[in-house]
Parts: sequence; structure tokens; C-alpha cells
Amino acid sequence: MNKLKQYECTVIIDGGLQDDAIAEAMELVKTTIVGKGGVINSVLEVGRRKMAYLIRKTSIGYYAHIEFDAVPAAIAEIERVYRYEENILRFLIIQLGSPLLEMRKRVEKYSIMLGSPEDQVDSEAVAAPAKS
Repeated sequence: MNKLKQYECTVIIDGGLQDDAIAEAMELVKTTIVGKGGVINSVLEVGRRKMAYLIRKTSIGYYAHIEFDAVPAAIAEIERVYRYEENILRFLIIQLGSPLLEMRKRVEKYSIMLGSPEDQVDSEAVAAPAKS
């Protein structure tokens, strides 16, 4: 009786690859999770970013963040596939426990109430129409 647990996975793919090769690597990441019995909840592809240090002589990485549900036994199999994929530079899979989920709900609640600085800039641009 294996119960599904919530996980999040952050993946760094070699940013020096062509766009179609990155898309193939992302598809491999997703199909591996689904193939091992996981259910993907959300995918956030951040894009190419400069890394803090070189990994395999590469300074640019393509970052993606995936939240999914899976049985705990599937995590080792997913990690094994990622470890041997040469286009994946780094990955990290963590289980989302109840304290982390509660903290995330609080952050979402207060960020909606307070708003972000980007929201304030957008509202100022809308409030002040351009002069002609």
C-alpha cells in the first residue's frame, strides 16, 4: 500500500544546447516521472541563466522546476535515469512535507495581500497614461 507523496524537482539542463535538444531533455524529465507512476502537478521552465560556477565546463544552464506526486519507491528510479543523462547537469528532488506546505500557503497568502514590487510598477504604468 504505497501512498503518493508530493515532491518537487529542480533540474539544470546544459544551456549550450539548441532549443530542440533542450525540449527533448525536458520531455525526458517529464516522461520519466510519468513513466515511473508519478503525476505532474506543475512545470515552471525558468529558462537559461548564468550559473554561479562551472559545471562540466558549462557556465549557462536551463532551469526547470517540476512539482509532482509519486510513490517513494519511484524516486530512486527517477534519480537513476537523471544521473545517466548527459544533458542534465544537476537535479534535486525533495519531498514536500507538511511544514513546508504550510509555510508555502502563508507566503502565498501574504504575497497576495501585500503584492509584489512588480505589481506596483505595472499598476503605476497603467495609472499614468502616456502624454502625446
